[in-house]
Amino acid sequence: MAVVDVYNLQNEKTAQVDLKEEIFHVAVKSHILHQVVVSQLVDRRTGSARAKGRSEVKASGSKLWRQKGTGRARVGAASSPTRRGGGVAFGPVPRKFHKKVPKKVRRAALRMALTDKLQNDRLVVIDDFDFPEIKTGHFVEAMRNFEVRKALIVVEDKNENLEKSSRNVPWVKVLRHEGLNVYDILNHDHLFLAQSAIGKIEEALVP
Repeated sequence: MAVVDVYNLQNEKTAQVDLKEEIFHVAVKSHILHQVVVSQLVDRRTGSARAKGRSEVKASGSKLWRQKGTGRARVGAASSPTRRGGGVAFGPVPRKFHKKVPKKVRRAALRMALTDKLQNDRLVVIDDFDFPEIKTGHFVEAMRNFEVRKALIVVEDKNENLEKSSRNVPWVKVLRHEGLNVYDILNHDHLFLAQSAIGKIEEALVP
């Protein structure tokens, strides 16, 4: 078991919590992290680029001039890709940029990302993100107590005061435990875990 300190929003130590070693103390393999991050970023692409081919362009289907006798090059329809206003040859069409990664690999990558944050002292456990009201100033003040920038906060359930107080702070992102992912963990300098969310995360990532 890995033992870490638990803090309140004033950055005061209040307790300690045990973290399962099979989740927070595993071998970190960069190629697996890379594979999962690339998969996440690829899945964000819409693949909606679209161009009309020669059969889809609105143009007359008649031959522009006769085949022989004009002294000009022979030509067919006005929708030819070689003519202005014609269709695009081999243009883009809607497609899916999906890269499938096995579920076991995704879970393993999550364990590695959590381990990386713990080993580099970038993981902070908070006893409770209890804000009495929706106020951005109170949230920013609490974050300044920890002297962090670009932080990811993971909570157990919906926390309206926290989510609305932080939504205008560009360097902070709040997730519920079921939305935890490798890219966001690695993309933020610090990871804040609500103590109540640790059990849910460990339950989901047990090998």
